[in-house]
Amino acid sequence: MTVGAVLLGAVTTHAANYLLERSRTRNQLLTRWDDKKIDAYSEYVDAVKMRIAASARLYEVREGLREDHRPEVDLREEVAEVSRRWGSAFERVMLLGGDDAIEAGHELNTVVSEIVWQATGQITGTLPEWRERHRTAFRRINVFHEAARADLGIQGSVTGEKHPERDLLLPPSRQPSPGQ
Repeated sequence: MTVGAVLLGAVTTHAANYLLERSRTRNQLLTRWDDKKIDAYSEYVDAVKMRIAASARLYEVREGLREDHRPEVDLREEVAEVSRRWGSAFERVMLLGGDDAIEAGHELNTVVSEIVWQATGQITGTLPEWRERHRTAFRRINVFHEAARADLGIQGSVTGEKHPERDLLLPPSRQPSPGQ
């Protein structure tokens, strides 16, 4: 009887330790992948914003809305360089991301590509159309954030009642100088 109780205790202890270790290993793997996903999602959004900013500089110079000491060819190269970074960042999202985050990324990529195309002159558009593309891009960034947060199990929301939609931050219209 005593030997049976000792054997039962040993088997129970071994099984409990095995299950605990297996659970701990699974949690470590999930945490490790979550860390990589957070990095991938963050790098992607950063690359998207850099692509938008570089395109905005080029567009504003091409349209005479801004002066820049760099020639247009250098601004185009900057757009190309940040586009390469964006492509690599999205590849990481494709490898690590959840289905909804990947789909939100594809939708975001579509509108950001339109911004780049208008900036480089591949498509035409008015300034109001340009601004609407930017509004759409930033709404889609928020959709991507929501999908990424859900994939990572993060509670809360970046949109909705507590977070009303915001518009583009635009400088006030230029007022003519006295005497003009």
